[in-house]
Amino acid sequence: MKQQPVLKEKSFNFAILIVKTFKLLTEEKREFILSKQLLRSGTSIGANVREANNAESMNDFIHKLAIAQKECDETIYWIDLLKVTEYLPESIYTNIHNEACQLLRIIKSSILTTKQKKIAGDTQ
Repeated sequence: MKQQPVLKEKSFNFAILIVKTFKLLTEEKREFILSKQLLRSGTSIGANVREANNAESMNDFIHKLAIAQKECDETIYWIDLLKVTEYLPESIYTNIHNEACQLLRIIKSSILTTKQKKIAGDTQ
């Protein structure tokens, strides 16, 4: 199974944004705990998207994307928490939050599309 190149590219670019945000938080804000959580969940999205490309079945593909979806939602939680606790400036928060929400919508859409294809294939 292969998903759209857009998801692979967006999740990789998002991981780069997460790494840069992590560096800002640790170097300028001296925040190490929440930022580590953000780094872990934010970079694992792309890793799971890549794993989905090597899925052994349609169910495995859906499962890998579902993990990416959970990690993306968790990442949004850490982004929100970092904003409310005043570690993330508004401009950085807005950009990274929008990117995360867009990525989450794409992942959800990919899962739904694949499930629909699976159902259509099962009825034929």
